[in-house]
Amino acid sequence: MGLERCLAAAFLLLLLLGLSTGQRVVTVQKGPLYRTEGSHVTLWCKVSGYQGPAEQNFQWSIYLPSAPKREVQIVSTADPSFPYAIYSQRVHSRGIYVERLRGDAVLLHITKLQHRDAGVYECHTPNTDQRYFGSYSAKTNLSVIADTLSASMAPQVLTRAEGEMVELTCEVSKSTTQHTHLSVSWYRLQGAGESHVEEVLTLSKDFVLRPGPSYAQRFLVGDVRLNKIGNTTYKLSIRGLEPSDGGQLYCEAAEWIEDPDETWKDISRKQTERMSLAVMSQGRNFSVDIAAAENSLSEGDTLQLNCMVGVQKSSSRHFQVLWLLDGVEVARVDHHGVLIWEDEYEERAKLGQLRAFKHSNTVYVLTIYKVGLKDNGTYRCSVSEVKTPGDFHSIQTNLSPGIQVNVKPIERHMHLSVSTSMPQVMAGDALVLLCKVQGATSPVSVQWWHLPPQHPGPRVLVAAMGQDGTLRLGSAYQDGRTRGSLRLEKASSGTFTLVIPNTLDEGDGGRYGCQATEWSQGQSWTEEGETTVTVSSMGLGLHATLRSRIATVRYGQSFELVCQVNANYSFEEVPVSVGWLFQSSPPTGHYHELVRVFPNGTMVWGAAQPRFQGSAQLTKAATSFRLRIHSAAAADEGTYQCEVEVWRKNTPPLGQPAATTRSNAVGIKVVLPESKLQVATEERSVEIAGGADTAIECRIVFAQTNSQFAVTWYLLPPPPTDAPPLQILRADYSSVLEYGAEFSSPAQKSRFLSQRVSSNVFWLRILSANPGDQGRYYCVVEEWLWLADSWYKLGERASGRTTLEFKLPERKLQLEKTNHSISAREGEEVTLHCLLQDARLSTARLSTTHLSATWFQREESGHIRPLLTLRRDGAIEYPRESLAGRLHLRRPTASDFSLTLRSVEEGDAGVYYCQVEEWQQQSEGKNWALQASARSGYTQLTTTSPESTVLSRICSTPPLLNFILYLPLVLILLLVLAVFCWYFKYRKSKKSNITGDQLMELQGTEGVEKTEPVYNGTHNLKEQSQAAEED
Repeated sequence: MGLERCLAAAFLLLLLLGLSTGQRVVTVQKGPLYRTEGSHVTLWCKVSGYQGPAEQNFQWSIYLPSAPKREVQIVSTADPSFPYAIYSQRVHSRGIYVERLRGDAVLLHITKLQHRDAGVYECHTPNTDQRYFGSYSAKTNLSVIADTLSASMAPQVLTRAEGEMVELTCEVSKSTTQHTHLSVSWYRLQGAGESHVEEVLTLSKDFVLRPGPSYAQRFLVGDVRLNKIGNTTYKLSIRGLEPSDGGQLYCEAAEWIEDPDETWKDISRKQTERMSLAVMSQGRNFSVDIAAAENSLSEGDTLQLNCMVGVQKSSSRHFQVLWLLDGVEVARVDHHGVLIWEDEYEERAKLGQLRAFKHSNTVYVLTIYKVGLKDNGTYRCSVSEVKTPGDFHSIQTNLSPGIQVNVKPIERHMHLSVSTSMPQVMAGDALVLLCKVQGATSPVSVQWWHLPPQHPGPRVLVAAMGQDGTLRLGSAYQDGRTRGSLRLEKASSGTFTLVIPNTLDEGDGGRYGCQATEWSQGQSWTEEGETTVTVSSMGLGLHATLRSRIATVRYGQSFELVCQVNANYSFEEVPVSVGWLFQSSPPTGHYHELVRVFPNGTMVWGAAQPRFQGSAQLTKAATSFRLRIHSAAAADEGTYQCEVEVWRKNTPPLGQPAATTRSNAVGIKVVLPESKLQVATEERSVEIAGGADTAIECRIVFAQTNSQFAVTWYLLPPPPTDAPPLQILRADYSSVLEYGAEFSSPAQKSRFLSQRVSSNVFWLRILSANPGDQGRYYCVVEEWLWLADSWYKLGERASGRTTLEFKLPERKLQLEKTNHSISAREGEEVTLHCLLQDARLSTARLSTTHLSATWFQREESGHIRPLLTLRRDGAIEYPRESLAGRLHLRRPTASDFSLTLRSVEEGDAGVYYCQVEEWQQQSEGKNWALQASARSGYTQLTTTSPESTVLSRICSTPPLLNFILYLPLVLILLLVLAVFCWYFKYRKSKKSNITGDQLMELQGTEGVEKTEPVYNGTHNLKEQSQAAEED
């Protein structure tokens, strides 16, 4: 028994723990919610299933429609620095605050809702649990709508006798687009301080009439009724008036909306102006009262005073009224309504500034238009009852209480503020500017101006509204096709709204100013304010990215390209055009437009690539554009791009787009069908007699049935040369022949022919084969297939080699086989030798046979080219006509076939050899048969540059040549200059220093010795000996 109790207790404890431990759940008021601008709004939030302290903290944030993914922090119960700058001022001034209902529930208050407060509100609770489990935040959507509710009732003063009926009308209207209900209530104020408010009758939002406590019984008997006349008029009727019904009455209208939680919320309330109702009790005595619609006025306002006589059976009694200001008579009205003004007021009455009249037998009215400071004071009316009309003796006179009228001088306290709900907009967005004028007591005119950014200069008029509401647009804003139909509206008594439906570009940003002017009695007061707006370009952040899942596709396979477009704005209302561009492979340098999809869905296909129209499919999903190519062909291989064009919002996509961007390039490679070509590769050998015809076979073992073939024939010369293969000829898939450079002469073309024997067998026919045709032959077969729009090469295969050899008689020719090496300078002449070794044998045969010889050159690149051919009939052929003038075949004897090469050039370097063939005619008129063939040894020719001389070096060096030419001229000029200077100096010294005596001394011995120290020749020796003898 004890064990069972323990188990039961443990189970109960676990159950309680499980129930007490749950997951955190944050709940917020269900949305979407609609509230009017300027109203007091509350949003509740609570949390349950949490752990930790009983008092939880809450954080409120908002996600604005302009940036739905960016959190803007508003207010927190724990962190005073939590609000962002945009909300910090309102939070600190208690314009936004959080009221704690209990530890886990709060209420967010926004005391005066603004248009910018619309958005998604998030309530977040910081984690106090041991682990994260559940939800820590919840969101609701709040929309701010305009307050369109209005209620009005004409202010008036009514006097009714006890038992009579009174009817009051109230005009109530709304223009809210959401589904809302109206309630209309009538209230009565009692007492001098108007502290006691009593409900008369209410038409609820549920269309139910509900009387106030004091009027319940009279409502049940039908004395108090409320009738709706038309769409906006509500009439209150009270029958059997009682003295207690007197006082001030007004009408209050409320607009209600049903929230998603099925509760009704009043989103706006409006009260009308008050009217006065006096109910006179029955009796002979009468009472006099005075009332004013407004007793505190400013200069220029209108004062209306009502003098009300409370009397029973007023229709049978006669009264005359005297209007007094500070005890001084102003005007007199008799029982017929005849008006008499005092002198100082008569002139103003003639100007229409004063008016007094009898409204009824119990109501008398005094009106002063455009009051001034002199109209200050205490007003009273004195009522005298006379027995009969025309009687000057009053029965009784009563004086009303005094009413103090204060006229204040005009003091203007007008000030304005300019704001915008969106200080940063995208080109094409609407720009809404608000100008709120406060403190104005007279009609106001408004002007809006604009100063573009970075363009200092005069301000540009946007729009102006006069005092009477007339609208005038600036010259730059009159064309509605550019920015749409600009609107300037007076939303309320002091709010002017400027709407530019469609901003053009960055130039529409800058400073916008509002200038309000108040007019009164010929005077005006002006206030200005401005705000700054930034208009961002449509190209800001516009970016296109092109991608493909596969870059290599097989022929016939489909592939898809995705063009993802991103920008700093939404594409929902922006006209977008997408063009697909293509550049074939290999690149041609520019792109062709395949197709362009315009905003209205129209597709225009490019003319350069018409095949795409039948194989391409275009789709769009949000900001992703797709191009799908079905059954890819080889022509689809290349590079693709997408080009995106955007236009401004709400603008027809005509003319130049607002912004354009082009994506990255994506290459697509199309893999053609795999070639299955097989060509016979076995090696073969063919032996023929000289001069006979032969054929080389090229056989295709396997290929696709619809393929075509191009066959190229090659020749590998026999050893020992290692030259590359020579192209003989090529027959393409259309059987068009193309001969190689070595076989392009008419003689070669006539001997080498291509023939297709069957669908898979090709022959190379060689007519009149000679020993020079010996070598290894093979073919290269290309497989071509027609794919969609053109021929494409699938692959190629080479055949096996076929060796062609000649079978000759036992006769032999013996040529000198010694290899030589010769070096020659460019421009010189060189002889290459080719000699039969057995001259007698060759001479003996010459009577019955003929010899032919061919010289060959193997260039340094490895190519072997025939230079000259001596035919058996003695004719000489030059395969290379350009060498005919420099080649000379010398035959001093019948066995000498030496070749002379004149004017050696650098390109003549290489290996040379000759081949001699012996031919014999079978019989008269028969063909010639090759009897023997031999090849000489190789001669290596090396070319060098010509030896240079001093003269050639000088002539080849322009600076040295110029130096040698001009140096003598310079030296001669210097010599002439020196002689002239010496001569001039000599003449000068001769005139100044040389005298006759000095000339004699110079002829003496000492002078002679000094001037002629050296003697040369026989004549000089004799003169010397004679001079010695004289001494």
